[in-house]
Order: sequence, then structure tokens, then C-alpha cells
Amino acid sequence: MTSTTKRYCGLALAGLILLPVLAIASLGIPWASKLSSLSQTVVERQDQLVRYRRLVQSLPSIRAELEQVRSNDTFEAFYFKAPTQALAGAQLQSQVQDIVSGASGRLISTQILPESANEDPPRVRVRTQIQGSTETLLDVLYKLENARPFLFVERLSVRSSARPARSARDTRGRPTRRFVPRQGGSLTMRVDIYGFVLGGAGS
Repeated sequence: MTSTTKRYCGLALAGLILLPVLAIASLGIPWASKLSSLSQTVVERQDQLVRYRRLVQSLPSIRAELEQVRSNDTFEAFYFKAPTQALAGAQLQSQVQDIVSGASGRLISTQILPESANEDPPRVRVRTQIQGSTETLLDVLYKLENARPFLFVERLSVRSSARPARSARDTRGRPTRRFVPRQGGSLTMRVDIYGFVLGGAGS
């Protein structure tokens, strides 16, 4: 056998050995990577399962504490207590009317807003428009802050009752527009007010 023939035979033998090795490597490396990814996913899911089990185990104690708060007379003063959401809304409207009247303001309008689903405890909300001086509106906000049951303010806007009046001409002879406030400096405040209802009253 010549040296050339031996060389060819050696290359052929090496090829026969390398081809299976390459085939195994091409399949084994992605498979090993996939197994590693799956193992990491399993570890993460196990951690999540442990956290969920802890949450589930804590639910009875949380519910017991919530029920204790609801049955505590000390906390009842902080909530509206009414059998229906509509009656709670009427109580809130009446309380807002008393607050505005006590601050020497004028309640232009009040509207009960739709309740939001899945709230515990549920909220009762009204949208109001109140007119008065700066001192009156500040007094209303102060009384709302200190009200019982607890009342909360959101979406507050205040606008002046000033009316535009066209003056004759400016220094350059052009028509101008300026604002002339009403006598007394009246303001209009639009505000959403809400409180919480004890016992999950329905509508």
C-alpha cells in the first residue's frame, strides 16, 4: 500500500469518526440549551407557586381583620352606612349641602356618579358645582377635609366669574378685550367628592 493510499484511508476513517461526532454535537448542544432553559423556568414557577401559597394562606387572616374593622364601632364613623348605594349617595349629597351652606356658599348642582365595579369597600361619589368667594371655597375644602364620614376630593377645578368686556381702543388705536370681574369676586368650583360605604352596599 502506497503512502497516498494510506493517506486517503486515514482521511476516510477520520471522516467516518467525525461525522457522527458532529451530528451528535449539532443535536446535543441545542438540546442541552433547551434543558437549561426549562430548568430555569421550573425554578421560577416553583418560586411563584410558593408566593401564591403564602398569599392564599394569608387570605383568611386578612378577611378576619377586614371583618373586625367593619364590625368595630370606632371605624363606623368613618364610613357611610346605608343598605343601598343610592341611599349612601343621598346621604353624601345632604352632607355636601350642609357643608356648602355652613360656608355661606351656593350649591349650583350635585349629581351622583355611577359606582365602580369590584371596589371593596365600595365608593359613593358625587359631582358638584359650588359658587362663592375665595374664602367660601377654602372653607368648603377645609370642612370636607375634616368631615365624618371621611370625604375625599378629586378632579377639582375653579374658574372665575369674570366676564369679558370690550374696551374702545388701546394706545395704538386697536380694539382690545379685557376681563372685568363681577362685584364680589365670585368663583365657581367644580369638584368630585367621594366617600366609602361600610358593608358593601349595593345599588
